[in-house]
Amino acid sequence: MINTSFLDKIAHVLIKDYSDKLSNTIVVLPNKRAKIFLIEALKKQVSSNVLSPEIISIEDFIQDIAAIRTVDPIELLFEFYEVYLSVTENSSQQSFELFANWAKMLLQDFNEIDRYLLDPTHVLSYLKDIEDIKKWGIEVENKTQLLENYIDFWKLLPNYYQSLYAHLLKKGIGYQGLIYRQAVENLIHFSKTITDKHYVFAGFNALNASEEKIIQHLIAADQAKIYWDADQTFLNDPYHDAGLFLRRFKANWKHYKSNPFEWIVNDFSETKNIQVIGTPKTIGQAKITGSIIEKIINKNPSASLDKVAVVLGEENVLVPLLYSLPSTVGALNITMGYSSKNNPAQILIAKLFKMHTNALSRNAKNYVLYYKDVLDILTHPLVEPYAKTSGLVTIINQNNYTFITHQKVMELNPEPTDLFLLLFKKWEQGSIAVLDTISGLLLTIKNNLSNDNEEEKITKAFVFAIFKVINKLINYYSQHEHIDKIDTLHAIYKQVIDLAEVSFEGEPLNGLQIMGVLESRVLDFDTVIVTSMNEGKFPAGKSQNSFIPYDVKRELGLPTFKEKDAIYTYHFYHLLQRAKNIYLLYNTESEGLDAGEKSRFITQLEVEKQRNHNLTHEIYNAVLPETAYTPMKIQKSEAVMTRLKEIATVGFSPSALTSYIRNPIQFYFQKILRIREVEEVEENIALNTLGTIIHETLKVLYEPFIGKFIAEHDIQNCFKQIDAEVLKQFKAVYKEGDIKKGRNLLAFEVAKRNVSNFLKVELESIKAGDAIKIIALEQTFERTLTHPSLPFPVLIKGNVDRIEERNGTIRIIDYKTGKVEKSSVTLKTWKGLTEEIKNDKIIQVLAYAFMYEKLADSKPIEAGIISFKNLKSGFLPFNFKEEKDSEYVINDIIMANYLEQIVLLLKEILDEKVPFEEKII
Repeated sequence: MINTSFLDKIAHVLIKDYSDKLSNTIVVLPNKRAKIFLIEALKKQVSSNVLSPEIISIEDFIQDIAAIRTVDPIELLFEFYEVYLSVTENSSQQSFELFANWAKMLLQDFNEIDRYLLDPTHVLSYLKDIEDIKKWGIEVENKTQLLENYIDFWKLLPNYYQSLYAHLLKKGIGYQGLIYRQAVENLIHFSKTITDKHYVFAGFNALNASEEKIIQHLIAADQAKIYWDADQTFLNDPYHDAGLFLRRFKANWKHYKSNPFEWIVNDFSETKNIQVIGTPKTIGQAKITGSIIEKIINKNPSASLDKVAVVLGEENVLVPLLYSLPSTVGALNITMGYSSKNNPAQILIAKLFKMHTNALSRNAKNYVLYYKDVLDILTHPLVEPYAKTSGLVTIINQNNYTFITHQKVMELNPEPTDLFLLLFKKWEQGSIAVLDTISGLLLTIKNNLSNDNEEEKITKAFVFAIFKVINKLINYYSQHEHIDKIDTLHAIYKQVIDLAEVSFEGEPLNGLQIMGVLESRVLDFDTVIVTSMNEGKFPAGKSQNSFIPYDVKRELGLPTFKEKDAIYTYHFYHLLQRAKNIYLLYNTESEGLDAGEKSRFITQLEVEKQRNHNLTHEIYNAVLPETAYTPMKIQKSEAVMTRLKEIATVGFSPSALTSYIRNPIQFYFQKILRIREVEEVEENIALNTLGTIIHETLKVLYEPFIGKFIAEHDIQNCFKQIDAEVLKQFKAVYKEGDIKKGRNLLAFEVAKRNVSNFLKVELESIKAGDAIKIIALEQTFERTLTHPSLPFPVLIKGNVDRIEERNGTIRIIDYKTGKVEKSSVTLKTWKGLTEEIKNDKIIQVLAYAFMYEKLADSKPIEAGIISFKNLKSGFLPFNFKEEKDSEYVINDIIMANYLEQIVLLLKEILDEKVPFEEKII
């Protein structure tokens, strides 16, 4: 029977030894999943129709004996809170949130105490005595109330246990440990009622004290047999963890003093090819798994993959793995559910909780919503197509609503849909009302989805999974109405939602098998691929979620992390036991979220290498391309040339020219394709917005003086208007944005300071005797440029911030809110002017000079910049520096040289043969 699968051997025994009483035989397996595989194995053993034996999991078997319904963790927590309130004095009672923090751990300990049939009073009093000893040295008068409460907590533990046990028994429900304890108590009675039944226990490894007692009792009464899957390699090695439990049972069970231990096999030492593959990150493991499966298919295209298993050490490998599988895989069976973390309906409900809980904690009376929370919901794919709120989204973005009251949201959407009303219904009526609202919301979403569309059918499955969870919560809350805080509901929802997995449809006996570690119990495969073979993942790391210290657990016979490690070790080695080809994949990254050192199991295989094992170790790294990115290159089509001619007619702005110099692709997107940036809420005032506000304020303050010379008292009057005018411009540009606090208040003060400083400089100039006459403010000028090298005339057009006449010289000024140094407007050579972006300010101010030149009446022209972050330098004029001489006035020679460079640039832009080529900076 070498290399026959374990379930085939069980099926053989059932047909051989129990064929006349199959219908009265009950096979008990470690999990439900193995049932269909055992039925399949039985089918292969029989040639005619037979009644199948009943096949159940160990949990169902224990429940049958105890006759108690199992309770889920959240319901148990609610029930325990009821008990806690009934046995704790009012003055010492905690809120549900605080209670839940320690109750979950205590329930785990109650569970272990019961599963291992320990005396709860002894164990819990032991814990109290330990705490007493810790506080032994503290004098009575030094004991604080906090310390007294702490000691009282330990004293109350036996009372909590007894009260909860009695409360649950009365209701006919229980946690796993309670059910096990009750099963042991009912064992004699149960044994008498099943005289015609026979039990076969198969494929077990770690058994708790209750399971040991029940199985041994049934074996002693000749009502059961048990078959182990023990490999002699592990059983005979006193230090090997894979055989830890089986060695104990073989040595300690009375049955084995006079009966053989069945079955001991020698499969692990058979010939095996074991490939250990290290690769960076989760995605690397998924890709390699895909390529391994592709090789298996290519080797034998007609063979079925039902003897190939991919065992995921971590659930998050599942989605990248599904994307990495070759298209030739065909049939597929996934035993794990799709995690609720990525469920679109769950993401929507999580965002809904966030929006409403934030609003309640911020200001329950005014119900103020944060714009990001609102937009997250309105733009969610389950809401956006059906809520008809695109207008509302646009209004929020355009008007910079950062915090928006519930009332305002309703006003801005005067014709709301039912979906919208459910989303924005206030959460003020308590938890059940909130859950009813969410339930109604999910039903509305479900009704919006069609059954004709395959994608929408899948979405319905996601919505239904969350709907079931919400209904379960409604059921809990209707029975425990005093737990009624929204924060508590949110915390419970986050715990429950992990249970809301969506199952994959598949044919369990066909095709590639993808499963978690626990689902692989009892099953055998020819080829096994195991991922996430890193410490902390496979095996899982130490976790001390218990009030019972390690040494006490050792003394009382409770499982510690050593036993938990031994369970993992058995599962791992059982996967390898009958497999011929094994691939063990691990993450080579030592730092990061999913990193960790190589699993000790791999090291153990290397150190304890069997003679017939062919073990290889490889490291796979992603191949880095020689060029990480190829810059875009776009040829000029007929349509592009038409658009360029259109721009030349309407006008090239100086900023369009500098945009081309910065990056021709940027120019292509903005000017040719006219792609604009998406309008978003500006939560903090952006620099360009601040610049607009300062520009507009100065325009309004100086407008009365256009065409006049400015006097000292004019500037003095401007000082008085600064506060009101800056505020007015903020409202005009920033709309509903909040400027009363935070960064925006600072920006508001910066804007006022900049305008004030500018006016001070202006006032000092007038006092020093400068005659300043304002000619134009924020005015658009244009001039056509014709040149033999250009295919057609080009209009140069732009908006000039300020033109003034100062002491007989025309000054063209461009305001900059950022810092500009004198070197930015100094030019030493004309060659390459339009090739470097550092010359952008020179190109801009000289373009303004070119546009205004004919209107200057032959007066000398200067063009330059006033930088608000460098006001002490005053006006920074363009100057052409040859050796030590600087020329500030823009004369005919300067203009001719400038135009020669601009023509070269325009010639390149308008040349059909020169493509738009991306610049990589």
